[in-house]
Amino acid sequence: MELLTNNRRFGEWWIKADDGHESRPKVTVFKRKFFISGLFLTSSLRCFGKCFLFAPDFTVKILMASHSVSTSNVNLWGGGVEPMKASYGKLMMWFFLMSDTFTFSALLITYGLIRFSHPAYAGPMDHAVFSQEYWPLPDMVFNGIPFLHGVHLPLVFVGIMTFILIMSSVTMVLAVEAGHRMDRNDVQKWMLWTILGGIAFLSCQAWEWTHLIMGSETGQMVDGKIFHGANLVRNEYGPPAFADLFFFITGFHGTHVLSGVVLNIIIFYNTVIGVYDRTGHYEMVEKVGLYWHFVDLVWVFVFTFFYLI
Repeated sequence: MELLTNNRRFGEWWIKADDGHESRPKVTVFKRKFFISGLFLTSSLRCFGKCFLFAPDFTVKILMASHSVSTSNVNLWGGGVEPMKASYGKLMMWFFLMSDTFTFSALLITYGLIRFSHPAYAGPMDHAVFSQEYWPLPDMVFNGIPFLHGVHLPLVFVGIMTFILIMSSVTMVLAVEAGHRMDRNDVQKWMLWTILGGIAFLSCQAWEWTHLIMGSETGQMVDGKIFHGANLVRNEYGPPAFADLFFFITGFHGTHVLSGVVLNIIIFYNTVIGVYDRTGHYEMVEKVGLYWHFVDLVWVFVFTFFYLI
């Protein structure tokens, strides 16, 4: 048996048996398939990058070299045509939201893993107290409401927060619909209501953070001392990981809401001075609306994980 070279087959090494029969080693087949797959993947990525990163006039263009295309037909591949009826800006917004989805998913999955690695309180609710031994009960932690000190109202205030944010999503829908009608006054009105809803939500979240940081009047024995409230080191409500995850995830979401409010203010200002009337469309309202709806949708999952589970 000896090794032979066949240049007609990518320079592979073939095995020639004593009887003259030639065969290809399995490892060579694997290498060949791996080489072809890698070549195809590299070419695809390069094509994708050229299409989206170097498309002139912010238009996704795909060049097709084919002699069978008649020049008398409409040149659908020469640019200026929106793929899937979505402009370049909206397409890039969808890509951004997809990447942000992965980030929030990772954070919430992390919360779920840490949450269920701690035991839960199994006794009657009337005897439940804060303890470092088990995960805190949401009904006992989030039971306050402004101007009603000492009144036990579990999850009422966070329910109000959620309602405000969902209603701001409704007003954003109305603003986008008014933009399709080129109704400048209605766009201004509904964008203003959306901005007010976002500011109201952030104000409610600031109060909730303050209430959680200040803590209860009795406090809890932590490290040999009576400690009130919660921070990134100590937590009277339960294990320190609860406060760490709560402040980080809700703060990360709150940063998104703040960014959305800033963007909405910019869009509102441009609407007032007539920028979109001069351009002939209100697509920017729709693109910012996609981001705002995403922020509202993420809050539904944050609400479920922190306040209901």
